[in-house]
Amino acid sequence: QGLGVDALKLLREASDETGLPVVTEVLGTDDVDLVAEYADMLQIGARNMQNFSLLRRIAKCSRPVMLKRGPSATVKEWMLAAEYLIAGGNPNVVLCERGVKSWDTETRNLFDLASLALARQLSHLPVIADPSHGTGRRDLIPIMSRAAIAAGADGIMVEVHPCPERALSDGPQSLEPEQFAELVRGLFAPL
Repeated sequence: QGLGVDALKLLREASDETGLPVVTEVLGTDDVDLVAEYADMLQIGARNMQNFSLLRRIAKCSRPVMLKRGPSATVKEWMLAAEYLIAGGNPNVVLCERGVKSWDTETRNLFDLASLALARQLSHLPVIADPSHGTGRRDLIPIMSRAAIAAGADGIMVEVHPCPERALSDGPQSLEPEQFAELVRGLFAPL
């Protein structure tokens, strides 16, 4: 969504300038080739975790895939979606825990650290954590990032925006660049 191919070109340009790889979400089967042309890794968003047409199409792509856990998915369903990608021909899958739906309205989702640790036990695949979506609150991101690392996460994914209060989406769960730098510096410091 958003700027379409223009956004993909901007992401590629930023990647070329910084050396950072591009990971972006693919929403539909018709977009796989286009996104793969610009992105280094394709993301299957939480709401598409069980979109089997999309999984089947991305399984044929040579790009690595980040598979986000669905908002109501069990760990078994998440693992089976990953297996679907692998069986379809793409062994380069990274699992991403981003929280599941809960009745509590104080956080965006229930950031499920137990499922993150269980995914590490059940699978050979790398598992990363998304405390931005998992909590929906910038004040919780640093502590939940450390908790995710303690639970065995291979990495974290954090939203960053230079002016979160003006962000078009996800502002309350975005760190400012300085906050992100502080998080990175302190992530592996003793508690």
